[in-house]
Amino acid sequence: MVEILDRIFYGNTLENWGISLIIIASALILNKLIAVLTRQFIRKMTAKTDNKYNGVLIKSIVSPILLGIMLLAIWIAAIRLHWSKEVLDNISKSYNILIILNFTWLFVRLVGALLDEHIRRMAEKNKAANLPVDNKLMPLIRRTIVMIIWVIGIVTALSNAKVDVAALLGALGIGGFAIALAAQDTVKNIIGGITLFTDRPFKIGDRIRFDAIDGNVEDIGVRSTKIRTLDGRIITIPNSKIVDASIENISGEPRRRVVVQLKLSNDTSPEKMKEAIEILKSIPQTIKEIGSKDLSAFFSDFESSALIITFTYFIRKSAPDITEAISKVNFEILNKFKQANINFAFPAQKIYIDK
Repeated sequence: MVEILDRIFYGNTLENWGISLIIIASALILNKLIAVLTRQFIRKMTAKTDNKYNGVLIKSIVSPILLGIMLLAIWIAAIRLHWSKEVLDNISKSYNILIILNFTWLFVRLVGALLDEHIRRMAEKNKAANLPVDNKLMPLIRRTIVMIIWVIGIVTALSNAKVDVAALLGALGIGGFAIALAAQDTVKNIIGGITLFTDRPFKIGDRIRFDAIDGNVEDIGVRSTKIRTLDGRIITIPNSKIVDASIENISGEPRRRVVVQLKLSNDTSPEKMKEAIEILKSIPQTIKEIGSKDLSAFFSDFESSALIITFTYFIRKSAPDITEAISKVNFEILNKFKQANINFAFPAQKIYIDK
């Protein structure tokens, strides 16, 4: 038995190979035990409290830790064996790369869990406050942060493995430049989408107007925005064009201003003109959609066939339908003026005939 264990295979005795395999097998058993205990611990912790935050964090870092234990076991099992200098150098470089990538994975999982929990809490908070849930920007930010962490980790790993990172990046830079030129419009639209999410000039459901487009916002994407025009058609517009345009948010107005010029007949007396102005100023008492603040009615001008009263009023934002409110005001003016015998002017022309 001793003679069998002393036999040499690839520069090491069978006994040394067996011990290294036992180290690796022990690490596998330890990992299985840690995984079972961690699941039980998380289950008990989340059962005692509604806060699952700590459970999510622990669960996110378990896999990288288990991989780290296996890498450590493989390293111990490998360096105790006899290898040539070239093989040891390759093992050392590979181990350095794997360790750095494993730490990068651990950091990515940890940051990802924190951001996911933050996104979930923001969504619950906005939903409770009846605010729009931002389900596009935060995942985009999350992917960007994760990508940056991975790039830093890979560059660090290659640098520690004595790889000429500068030359590698230079070679990749030529291809990257060509890709950047081809994708510059897409990048502009994505940046425009981020600008829309951060500045929030409008939200889904708002009616906006810019250039020759007037409609309601159906969706705000990372690359484009969809607007349903007043005739019911969907228009998809790149975000870069929206960001560069002057946008009028009609839904964002606190109230709608309406200016009406009422033309009364030329034979209207001063007393009737004053009565007409008083009737106009009393309209908010009967029509609740109209606010009394900043309301004005005044005798503004003479025309050849009419006396002009300029009436300015504001429709409350809470009004269910702006057009219906305008119609109510017009009917009220028509009825009240008819009851007061105040006549509207109509186009007239006097003709003098010289005998």
